[in-house]
Amino acid sequence: MATRPMTTIEWGLLIALSALWGGSFLFNGILVRELPPLTIVAARVALAAVALWTIVRLSGHAVPRSREVWLAFLGMGVLNNVIPFSLIVWGQTHIASGLASILNATTPLFAVIVAHVLTQDEKMTGGRLMGVLVGFAGVALMIGPSVLSDLGTNVLAQLAVLGAAISYSFAGIWGRRFRRMGLPPILPAAGQVTASALIMLPVALVVDRPWTLAMPSQEAWFALFGLAVLATALAYVIFFRILATAGATNLMLVTFLIPVSAILLGALVLGEVLAPKHFAGIALIAVGLAAIDGRLLKMVRGKPRAQDA
Repeated sequence: MATRPMTTIEWGLLIALSALWGGSFLFNGILVRELPPLTIVAARVALAAVALWTIVRLSGHAVPRSREVWLAFLGMGVLNNVIPFSLIVWGQTHIASGLASILNATTPLFAVIVAHVLTQDEKMTGGRLMGVLVGFAGVALMIGPSVLSDLGTNVLAQLAVLGAAISYSFAGIWGRRFRRMGLPPILPAAGQVTASALIMLPVALVVDRPWTLAMPSQEAWFALFGLAVLATALAYVIFFRILATAGATNLMLVTFLIPVSAILLGALVLGEVLAPKHFAGIALIAVGLAAIDGRLLKMVRGKPRAQDA
């Protein structure tokens, strides 16, 4: 898959994915008041697996039987769910969520490097690297420079979140194999959350002992449904659709858009006020995305671009 600008449809899917994952902050904000983190993660992937396999059966797709395919699902589940979810949850018990968001936004930078080393068709270019740095600056500006005051303290927690970003970048490369296997996006989405659930459920049972917890409120149940079905099941179908056509590097741009979606959803749903720094950060992110996509360089050079597919 040669590196190319994303089509209008792919950009639309990327924005939709960022909205779903940005909305997960709202759901998590409700759930952490009533449930421990590992239980939330385990319930999230387990319920998502049930939802996705239900869709698989209803749509008539055959359940993969190959050992190779299921090992690929396991690898994707570990790299894309188990490692990053666990590292971020642990990291956020020691550092502010704003700083964690900035550290997580380094994912495209790692993705550019990993893709350059491990692939033949997603090589680093000057425009891509510049775009990643500008987009990262936009995320930092939008969240606010004050969170950087904690940079240098709780170093292990910060390294944990950076480790999650690195894991996400490797997951993007690992997931490219599903296109070669000829699998529709719904199957790797279902397979990876199933593998994640098989790992996380025993851990949550041992560590959190969820049967000893108070019954969650109705609001928490609705939040868990949204987190599992919308921010996980539906999101991962879109994730693998983008990965199959646009590549790992382009897919990882979603981490720039997630803070934008989270802040805009906060304004729309919770009535939070948007500050000038938010608009400035969004503008920088837009410039960075255009640079990574290659359109900014074409506009500067004055070359006509091909019509979007």
